[in-house]
Amino acid sequence: MRRRSIFGTSLAVVVAMGLSACGGGDGGDSGSTTLRVTLVNHVWTENIKAALPEFEKQSGLKVEVTQLGEDQLSDQYNVKLNAGSSDIDVMMYRPLQEGKLFAKNKYLADLTDRAKSDSAFEFGDFQAAPVQATTYEDKVVGIPIITEQEVLYYRKDLLEKSGFSAPPKTLDELKAQAAKVEADNPGVAGFVARTGKAAAVTQFSSFLYSFGGDFVDANGKASVNTEQAKQAYAYYGGLLRDHGPENISTDMSWSEAMAIFTQGKAAFYTEANSLYKNATDPAKSKVADTVGFAAFPAGPAGSKPYNIPSWALGVNDASENKDNAWKFIQWAAGKEQSLAQQKAGVPGARASVWANPEATSTYPKDLAEATTVSTANGVGHDRPLVVKVAEAREIVGQPIVDAITGKDSAASADAANEAFQKFLDDESK
Repeated sequence: MRRRSIFGTSLAVVVAMGLSACGGGDGGDSGSTTLRVTLVNHVWTENIKAALPEFEKQSGLKVEVTQLGEDQLSDQYNVKLNAGSSDIDVMMYRPLQEGKLFAKNKYLADLTDRAKSDSAFEFGDFQAAPVQATTYEDKVVGIPIITEQEVLYYRKDLLEKSGFSAPPKTLDELKAQAAKVEADNPGVAGFVARTGKAAAVTQFSSFLYSFGGDFVDANGKASVNTEQAKQAYAYYGGLLRDHGPENISTDMSWSEAMAIFTQGKAAFYTEANSLYKNATDPAKSKVADTVGFAAFPAGPAGSKPYNIPSWALGVNDASENKDNAWKFIQWAAGKEQSLAQQKAGVPGARASVWANPEATSTYPKDLAEATTVSTANGVGHDRPLVVKVAEAREIVGQPIVDAITGKDSAASADAANEAFQKFLDDESK
C-alpha cells in the first residue's frame, strides 16, 4: 500500500458466525461447511460482515472471519503461508505490495479456470488494469475488490478568482494555473503533493505514465532514465519546488500533503480518489465547500493515471476447501456486492458497476466523472511490480527528492536506473 490503513485499528477481531451450528469439521477437509476467511480492517470488510448472513443462508456455509490490521495481517501471512498452513481458505491481500511475492512462492491458488469458466461471475466484466495486477505469469491468482485512481483535487474558489473557468486539462495548464493562483493569493501554494522518497512514488507514477514512461520497459529492463522519465521527474519536482509550499519538506506522505490542502494552503493537489472525504468533510477540511475534482491532466502521452487494485481476494493454495473458497469470492466480488460496496464509497473493479449511475450516486458528481476517466485510461500499477517493493520504491524515488531540492534530476535518474537494474538482476536470480 502507499499508506498505512486509515480504517479501524490493528486489533485482531475474530468473527465466528453461527459456528455452534456448523457441524462442518475443522475447515481443513475438502467440502467442509466452515470457511476460514482472513480480511483486513477496512470499510469493505465491515460491509461484507454485515451481509454475511445472506451468504451463509444461500450457500449453507458458515464463515469464520479473522479481521486484522495491515501489520498484523502481513505478520500472519508471513508465518502461516510460509509454513504451508491450511487454516486460511480465503485471503485478502495487496496485489501491488505482496502479490508478486505470494504468487512466486505459490501461496496463491490458480483461479484461472474457475474465473474464466464461470459465466455467472462474468470475469470479463473486471477492468483490464486491475486484473493485470492480480495476474501472474498469465494465471489469475486474485480477484480485485477495491480500486484506487489518481485524480486532481483543486480549489474552485481560487480558480474562479484568478479567472479560470475550468480546471486544467493538461500538465502544461496545471503549471500555468498553479503559478497564476499562487501569484494572486500570497501564502497559498500553487500545488502540493507527496514528497517523501518512497511515499511519492505511487502518485508520481501517473506523471511518469502521462509523459510516456514507466518503471520497467517491455523487456523487463529498468527504464527510469529514459527521456520521458527524466521529463516526468523534472516536471514533478519542479512543480513542487517552484509552486509548492514554502520551506517544503521532502518527507511528506498523503497525510501531510492532505493537511496542507485541507487547511487552505494549496490550490491543486494530486492524490488517490479514495481519500476524498478528508477534503469534503467539514469536520476535517476548512475548504470542504470549495473543493473540486478533475481527471488527471494529460501529458505528452495523454492522461494516464493509475487504476489499481489496492486489495484483492485470493485462495490459499494450501487450503483443502478451495471449492467453497471460490463460492465466497463469487459472492463477495459479484455484481450485487460490488454495487453495494461502491454505493457505500468503496470503488470496485467491475466495468458494469461503474457504468451504473446508482453506483456513484453518493459521490461528488465531478469526482465520479474524474474517476470514470481514470478507469478508462488507467495503468494497472503505481509502483514497480517486484517482490521487494519497499526497496524498489527507495531507489526509483530518489530522483523525485533530488528534483524537488534542485539537484540534477537527470543525473539522479541515471544513477537510479543503474541501481534499479542491479536490483532487478539480483531479484531475478
